This record gives sequence, C-alpha cells and structure tokens, in this order.
Amino acid sequence: MSNELIFIIGFIVFIGLMLAIDLGVFAKKDKPISIKQAGIMSGVWVALAIGFYVLIINYGHLLHGIENFAQLQQKNIDNFHKLKLNPADFEGSLAIYRKNLGLEFITGYVVEYALSVDNIFVMVLIFSAFGVAEKYYHKVLVWGILGAIVMRFIFIFLGSTLIDRFHWVLYIFGGFLIYTGVTMFINRNQEEKIDPENHPVVKFASKHFGVHPHFVGGRFFTKIQGKKLITPLFLVLLIIEFTDVIFAVDSIPAIFSVTKDPYIVFFSNIFAILGLRSMFFLLVNIIHKFHYLKTGLSFLLVFIGLKMLGGHYFEEWGFTTTHSLIAILAILGASIAASLIFPKRKHKHV
Repeated sequence: MSNELIFIIGFIVFIGLMLAIDLGVFAKKDKPISIKQAGIMSGVWVALAIGFYVLIINYGHLLHGIENFAQLQQKNIDNFHKLKLNPADFEGSLAIYRKNLGLEFITGYVVEYALSVDNIFVMVLIFSAFGVAEKYYHKVLVWGILGAIVMRFIFIFLGSTLIDRFHWVLYIFGGFLIYTGVTMFINRNQEEKIDPENHPVVKFASKHFGVHPHFVGGRFFTKIQGKKLITPLFLVLLIIEFTDVIFAVDSIPAIFSVTKDPYIVFFSNIFAILGLRSMFFLLVNIIHKFHYLKTGLSFLLVFIGLKMLGGHYFEEWGFTTTHSLIAILAILGASIAASLIFPKRKHKHV
C-alpha cells in the first residue's frame, strides 16, 4: 500500500470520527447552535488545520514516501515546485521541501476558506427561502459535508490528472477565474434570490421522486401509506450539495494556482470546508455587514487567474508562495476593513 493511500485513508477516517463527534454532540438533539458552541467548533477546526500544517513541515516527505534525493527531485518536478535543491545535502533539501509543502497547504487553506465564505450568503438564502427551522441548520450542514468530501475528492484528482497530461489546462483555469472574478465584481450589488418552486434541483426531485409537501421534524425521509417520500429538508440538503459543486468549480482551480500536489489541494480544501461549516453559525447573523467581501473575492479571483496565466513571468519576478499568501491576506484584510470602516448605508423609506 502506497504512502499516499495510507495518508488519504487515515485522513478520511479521522475526518469521519470528527464528524461523528460533531454530529453526535451538537446534533443529537435538534436545537439551534449557540455562538459559544460555534466558536468552540470553529476554534477546534482551525487548531486541527494548524496542527496538520505542523505535521507537514516536520513529516511532509512521508506523504509521498520520499527516501532519497532522486525521489525528492522527481516529486519536485512532478508537482512543479521548482525548488532549488542541493544533491549534496539531502536533509537540508528535504527540510526546504517540507517547509514549502506546509506553506502551500496553509495558503490553499486560506484561499479555500476565503472563497467559501461567499457560500455562506447562498446558504442563508437557501434556508430562508425554504423556511428551514434554525434548529435543523447544523444537521443539514454536517450531512452536506459528507457529499462535499466525495465530490471534492473526484474534482481534485480529476483536475490533477488533466494538469499532469495537459499542462495548458492551467491557462483555461486561469481564464475562467478571471472571468468569474470580473462577473462577481459587476454583479456584486445585485440582490440574490432563490425561488423554491422553480429551483432546478426541486424540479428534478419532484419529477423523479416522491416529495412530501411539508417538513417532518428533522427527518430527511418519511413514509405515507407504505411509500417512502423525501421531505423538504432533504431537498434543502440536495440544494446545498448542488451549490457546493458550483462553488468547487471556482475554488479548486484557484488552489491549483498555489500547488499542483493533489493531496495538499485535497487536505487544504477539506479542512477549510469543515471549518467554514462551523463558522457559518458565527457569521450567519453578521455576514451582511461584510458588504465589500464580494469585491475583495472578485479581486482575489482575478489575481489568482492572472497568476495562473502568467506563471512564468511571476517566477522571473521572484514571486513565491509566501508572496502569494501575503497578497491574498492583504486583499481579504482590505475588504473586511473597508466593510467595517465604511458600513453600508441604510435606505430610508419615505
């Protein structure tokens, strides 16, 4: 069994245990999640991500089973790290590789976390549009994570295979991110709406499955005269999954601008998603205050897209992963600061 497979299995088992604890502790009884609970879980997920970063910078070479300089150099080439390694100093070169791997992980984590925040706006709209009781939010989001992990795994390793075989795919990713960023900037002030009856997921489910017209507590399924029906709460779960797939189309290519190592992309992606689901309960009532966040995210997408398109020039200018992380944090920090310094004006109704 390869080291990569051992890492993936171990990671998924660990995540499964954490989700079981999360679901068992906080969703055993359907009730709203308090700010305190959300804060604790958010802190736990961030701490786990930092702990994983520490693990990588100390033992990251074990991920790919690197035992000699030839293997290290090959992995350096395969994943486009472009590190300057010294054949005469294997241990020193290994330390450089691990440090870079850790930096790529934490940068990818920040990028995914930032881009996923926009998902919170949509999730709030979905819950409101379908009239979901607040006490069921957590149950839907936790179960939604399971589907998100599977879909992200498929997307990431499919994307990595495409990049490995057709390097020019990166230019398509870059162009798409710039287009998405510009579109987001143009539509930043438009009010998003969700029509429960005409949503494509609702139409599909209504056409192919039996749908119960009303919520049945916190249940996803119910039986009427022996016929199994899906409830509106399960429809909401499906829409959350559908929305996550759409957001993955933006976020996954964005992380590939930071690292081409699919395992680092996967780990950083999943840690960010897990943390954000807990962060949802901290931000749900104040997310509207960060009205410049979409502007910041649009600039972030354009920056990442330009970096993917002009990777060669960025390298010539000495633009490293550290510089990327600083630029990303600066863009996000500026958008958050601007939102707090210049709060949105309330329209007066005459």
